[in-house]
Amino acid sequence: MGNKKFKKKKKVAKKETKKHNRIEKELEKEKKNQNCELKMLLLGTGDSGKSTFIKQMQILYCDGFNRKDYTLYSSVIKLNCVGYIKTLLKACDSLGYSLSKQKSRDRETFLNLIKESPHSYTNEIAKYVPSLWEDSSMKKCFQDRKLFQIPGSADYFLDKFEEIKEEDYKPKQKDILICRIPTTGLKELNLKINGLVWKFVDVGGQRSERRKWAHHFDDVDILIFVIALDCYSQKLFENNTINRMEESLSVFENIVNNDYFKKKDLVILFNKVDRFEKSLENSPIKETFPDFNGLNNYEEGKEFFKNKFIEIVKKRNKRSIYPFFTCGIETNDMKNVFEEIQKKLIKKTIH
Repeated sequence: MGNKKFKKKKKVAKKETKKHNRIEKELEKEKKNQNCELKMLLLGTGDSGKSTFIKQMQILYCDGFNRKDYTLYSSVIKLNCVGYIKTLLKACDSLGYSLSKQKSRDRETFLNLIKESPHSYTNEIAKYVPSLWEDSSMKKCFQDRKLFQIPGSADYFLDKFEEIKEEDYKPKQKDILICRIPTTGLKELNLKINGLVWKFVDVGGQRSERRKWAHHFDDVDILIFVIALDCYSQKLFENNTINRMEESLSVFENIVNNDYFKKKDLVILFNKVDRFEKSLENSPIKETFPDFNGLNNYEEGKEFFKNKFIEIVKKRNKRSIYPFFTCGIETNDMKNVFEEIQKKLIKKTIH
């Protein structure tokens, strides 16, 4: 009888030990997950919107921007506006657009001031920016920007330059999101989101920066490739004979075939949908992509470019692809996209 009781107790104890060990394992696993670091690498050609994604994460999961950021962006935006006017004046000359007599005089004064203070911003130079921008020839020239190099966001800043030129100008959140400072080297942002440590890594997309990409390929958990949809009608800054979308397709194919990423699931952000829709008005897709046979509208255009990138992946393997159409400067849009990325990929990546 005593032997039976002993065996029963032993059996119960064994069962309790198993249960305890299982709970300990679960707790250990949970603890590991809570301290898990996920490395998210953002790749794409220059001006695709990778840095804007990082800025949005800073807004959503940090305290946004600090005083140093505001000072930096205020200075950069002012200098950029001066550069936009200089670029437009040069383009007016090459494309045959003539300014009015008064504006032509302003043009000469402005360019002389620039020669005296190259790479500088002065109140005297700033005085001529709104005056020159309001000329109808400058506006027409900007509409033809696919023929020369100027950011598509230049008009946003030039339209509000009266506010920007003030000494106490403090950029709005949208100004900082739209302002472009080309990434050189590496930018990292580490955030704790939902108990996980996220390491966001942004590397420069210009040709001169891409040779550095391989240094950051180790231990990547999630790969995001960013494409500016509006670049289908534009040429590279580095080479005015190469279409930016073709370059993006070529770079994407190289990444997809890289041994580091062959088994990685892939997030593709088709970015700048707002500018893409605007571009269609003046630049039909078929002009630069003769294989496009759909209607020149937003829906058919975005599907055409999405399929071009997805076909590259499907040629190689059956990895999961998560495409999103995004407007990088819309914070709510990027919040929804990032939440979807978390839902789809966190469990797969951690477990």
